Amino acid sequence: MESMNFLLSLAIILLSTKTLGLITKRFQIPQVVGALIAGLILGPAVLGIIHESELISELSKLGVILLMFGAGLETDLDELKKCGKASLIIAIIGVIVPLIGGFAVASFYNNSGSPFGGDLKTILQNVFIGVVLTATSVSITVETLQEMGKLKTPSGTAILGAAIIDDILGIIILTIVSSMANPSVNLTVVLLKILGFFVAALVIGFGFHYFFTKLCNSVGEKRRLPIIALSFCLIMSFGAEHFFGVADITGAYIAGLVISCTKVRHYITTKTDVVSYMLLSPIFFANIGINTTIGHMDMPTIMFTLILLIVAILTKVVGCSLGAKACGYSKDESMQIGVGMVSRGEVALIVANMGVSMQLLETKFFAPIILVVIVTTIITPVLLKIVYSKNSCDSTLESIEEVS
Repeated sequence: MESMNFLLSLAIILLSTKTLGLITKRFQIPQVVGALIAGLILGPAVLGIIHESELISELSKLGVILLMFGAGLETDLDELKKCGKASLIIAIIGVIVPLIGGFAVASFYNNSGSPFGGDLKTILQNVFIGVVLTATSVSITVETLQEMGKLKTPSGTAILGAAIIDDILGIIILTIVSSMANPSVNLTVVLLKILGFFVAALVIGFGFHYFFTKLCNSVGEKRRLPIIALSFCLIMSFGAEHFFGVADITGAYIAGLVISCTKVRHYITTKTDVVSYMLLSPIFFANIGINTTIGHMDMPTIMFTLILLIVAILTKVVGCSLGAKACGYSKDESMQIGVGMVSRGEVALIVANMGVSMQLLETKFFAPIILVVIVTTIITPVLLKIVYSKNSCDSTLESIEEVS
């Protein structure tokens, strides 16, 4: 009977995430915030009703893959091409500023303000905390923008492009830092594998697009098409991480982009959205909270956490906003892009876990990082709601003034 307990756990997750999602919606807050809070309440941090399990963890991974696949399907490829250069600039500045900010905070905490004090291990640890802050989890932003109908806006497209590039830059920086601590890691090989992934994705993408277009023309909107599309998404996700060391969500997003250029994109979106909305997405968002366990924290650690949180938010907003502004985006769009890149989510947790496993990060820093991840993940949808609502209000006022 104990082996069937997962059924009850899944039922509790689905009901609680939807209930709290509807409650947050009543307060004009995106439902994803309710799902995140539900995970916190259900998990060890509060009630301890639901605990981490292999099943929930695997379903959570599938949930974020489907989210990014859906984001790819919803992306306007022509608009993405237009903002490709801008996304690169936004991503670069949005990585450099948090990296410096995180390094500075960790250096002050570890070395009383001396940036390069201590031995090489301490310096690398300080750098690594900066690396954690460079991460961007676009899945939360994607869900929020989809809910608000803003995913296809210029700022929404720029956020998606910058976040994908952000992940690649993060992998490169992480590899450089880990190679300094572990001589067995070959930096050149890793960089070549990343380049190889994009070359392979380009070739496979064109090949699959040709095959899939032919198939669509011959069968129309048939139920086999979403199955083939989803299989392609899973294969791309697996290949990205297994063969090239690139995040699986990057492979999923590219798969969505390939299919977004076909005439059945809307049909496939409606089919895959059902699976994501009813089961996998709620599990993914709840799992972030379920995985949160905060141990004993003394006053210096609490102060470090608060400062790290403030720096994590400001460096992304300022860095990405400056990049967007430099690329010609308006003041409101620049702020939207900066806020959209704040969430760290599962990406930062993965990087932090890697740091602990490679002994680049002391366990005492893990709780502060988890808190930063949780808070940035929860406040990002709220901040997005504010900045997009402000833009809508400003547009309405301008229209009224023009009529007058």
